Amino acid sequence: MIKELVRCNLPIRKTVPCTSPTRVPFCLNSPCSTREAPSVWKSASNFNLLGLLPEVVETIEEQAERAWIQYQGFKTEIDKHIYLRNIQDTNETLFYRLIGNHLEEMMPVIYTPTVGAACERFSEIYRRARGVFISYQNRHNLDDILQNVPNHNVKVIVVTDGERILGLGDQGIGGMGIPIGKLSLYTTCGGISPAYTLPIVLDVGTNNQQLLDDPLYMGWRHPRITDDEYYQFVDDVIQAIKARWPDVLLQFEDFAQKNAMPLLNRYRNEICSFNDDIQGTAAVTVGTLIAASRGAGSQLSEQKIVFLGAGSAGCGIAEQIIAQIVREGLSEEEARQRVFMVDRFGLLTDGMPNLLPFQNKLVQKREQLQSWDTTSEALSLLDVVRNVKPNILIGVSGQPGLFTEEIIREMHKHCPRPIVMPLSNPTSRVEATPQNILSWTDGEALVATGSPFSPVTVKGKQYPIAQCNNSYIFPGIGLGVIASGASRVTDEMLMAASETLAQHSPLVNNGEGPVLPELKDIQTVSRAIAFAVGKVAQEQGVAVKTSAKRCCKRSAIISGYRNIAIIAAPRFNHCHRVDISARLLITSE
Repeated sequence: MIKELVRCNLPIRKTVPCTSPTRVPFCLNSPCSTREAPSVWKSASNFNLLGLLPEVVETIEEQAERAWIQYQGFKTEIDKHIYLRNIQDTNETLFYRLIGNHLEEMMPVIYTPTVGAACERFSEIYRRARGVFISYQNRHNLDDILQNVPNHNVKVIVVTDGERILGLGDQGIGGMGIPIGKLSLYTTCGGISPAYTLPIVLDVGTNNQQLLDDPLYMGWRHPRITDDEYYQFVDDVIQAIKARWPDVLLQFEDFAQKNAMPLLNRYRNEICSFNDDIQGTAAVTVGTLIAASRGAGSQLSEQKIVFLGAGSAGCGIAEQIIAQIVREGLSEEEARQRVFMVDRFGLLTDGMPNLLPFQNKLVQKREQLQSWDTTSEALSLLDVVRNVKPNILIGVSGQPGLFTEEIIREMHKHCPRPIVMPLSNPTSRVEATPQNILSWTDGEALVATGSPFSPVTVKGKQYPIAQCNNSYIFPGIGLGVIASGASRVTDEMLMAASETLAQHSPLVNNGEGPVLPELKDIQTVSRAIAFAVGKVAQEQGVAVKTSAKRCCKRSAIISGYRNIAIIAAPRFNHCHRVDISARLLITSE
């Protein structure tokens, strides 16, 4: 039972007058309403609920059980996604209880890979507004748009312009599915209250002709704005966000390669921000590689690494790997000689035309490759694998099937326990399936994928497949930033997240098992990452120093989201969540 109800910004009273501001009770129609203690609502005439609910009073677990039965009745993943999103939009308390009860089953449904299909069909399956849609057409009303947001205490924003959604390309405002999904994981994995989160999509048009021709498409029917016009609009939006929520953590998500790195470089020292596709992916990949290397009895600095895919994400991962190798004792020049980037034109080498700025430091010198045994001037992935003899192969190409049997067998010929990481999302874009990789290497490969895969059986032995998913990293980073009050996200904070993730590897700790922790342990991992990130933020001076005990306690408080109670305050037209993460003194059981 709820022992005490505390209303935000109002004095505590023995009896809290929680009358509904409308004839249809607010607590029935708001997604942040709770059914944790429906007996409170039914017994209090102040809530005007008599006769509006069935007679039986259910606990939240009983409601979750009914929802689970309903969920199992849906046959396709997209239908399950729609069902869960509907619960999220009508009863967040039930949504997070249900997800928490069935995390391993439902995480691939609320996020990758199913969220990709949800983005493609966003306008078709649209039910209810969630988040903020900032259209270029409304660029002169940005302050008004953000003032319309009822959440006054937003701490985390995930923003996209929908141009590079997973491996699916331009989805216009359909990209909103990504911020919604990511923020669901901030709560599910990091314990951050959904009242602190806000998804935003920038509607700058779309170049997807299928969307432009779709009569159901709900976005601005116009080709994408570009160049100065685009960057000015993004800058106006970010300045408006800073004015409304100056201490917010801003996560850039699924921006096109040509914009992702410039935006990150432009704003990372102006507002507390990071790009999850570049930095989050790099952090989880480096953490996975540290764990895999230790599991194989070596260090990352002893490995040779080949990438397929040299976009902003791939290059971001490569730079983070190089930083870790330097940290382990090699010089930067030596570290760069161990990383080889391959794109659709072949190995990146000096003198190649049309190199992007972030690729220039990752090229190999042609003069050092003259002794290579090659079949053509353009050095293919097979050429690189044959000559480099890598220990690690990473795929971030977004193109399926490019890790062929010939390439994997060639790699295995020179490396008894290769580390193969096809990271492209969604599942349909993976460079090779774990089943094929393990079959081609007789079960010797260490495999980690970007999307979830079931365990693989080879020669009678079952192999769990680690999912190298950013959800192991970004909730902990967000929690650490909020708990420490960090003003920036630094490279060292990301490195601390990688190292902490590696420390929780079952393979490292037990000598066997998956490279990464099981999903059921993700909340524990997120809290550990948060503490490590906050500690480094303090050491670097981007957060106020406090004792380790106090930092750990604050992290636990922020991450203590509980479905406790929602109070509808008569003098406000929105609800106030009362929970531990708001650091209010209330108890519940």
